[in-house]
Amino acid sequence: MKFKSAIRMLAFSTAIAMTSIASASEDDAHAKAAGWNKGGGEQDAALHLTPNLENGLDVFEVCSACHLPEGWGTKEGTFPQLAGQHRKVLIKQLADIRALNRDNPTMYPFALPESIGDEQAIADVTEYIYKLKMNPDNGKGPDTSDMAKGEKLYKDNCVKCHGDIGQGDAEKFYPRLAGQHYNYMLRQFEWIRDGKRRNANPDMVEQIKGFSQQDMVDVINFVSRIPVPKEDVAPSKDYQNPDFD
Repeated sequence: MKFKSAIRMLAFSTAIAMTSIASASEDDAHAKAAGWNKGGGEQDAALHLTPNLENGLDVFEVCSACHLPEGWGTKEGTFPQLAGQHRKVLIKQLADIRALNRDNPTMYPFALPESIGDEQAIADVTEYIYKLKMNPDNGKGPDTSDMAKGEKLYKDNCVKCHGDIGQGDAEKFYPRLAGQHYNYMLRQFEWIRDGKRRNANPDMVEQIKGFSQQDMVDVINFVSRIPVPKEDVAPSKDYQNPDFD
């Protein structure tokens, strides 16, 4: 993993610098968005390829600039936790970003084929990420939030797709929520509710359209505190990915 520190610093610095450039260059392509989950293209190709974990690690070195070598992202929510996420979800989201069907101007330059490779790279890196152990100390919501109300909102609106313990559904491309950082989830929830995330599931948009800001805070706080099964988390919050030694 030589040069990893320099690569990560360069990747992070360039990502921030290119945010406005990428955003401007994407405008004309937004009209070509494919919608929620029509499949095809790189998504289907990557799903049917045999992953190579060694190459997945090499590709993930670029991702680690923001998502950290452990795949944990940042507790304050700027970058999501990727570790342990369903591989199909990771493939869909990465393919959507590359196809300009999900707005992410910071990540976009580093998701491109010239940065990480073709569909095989998607297959490889998503398998590597899926196998990473999760952060046992993810970012939580405010202690002042109404947990009982949040739990009821979750059971009434979210369990059908995301499961009783936030486990999601890989086969249906529904993401795992348990263990994700509160601030990241709240931001995505707001964007989905307000129509700012174009690859959102329309069923979810309809389901949450009446949520108030406090409703969102309460339910996401509850989700952020759902325990992750012990077998899926790292042994401690100080764990370091041995692949980056």
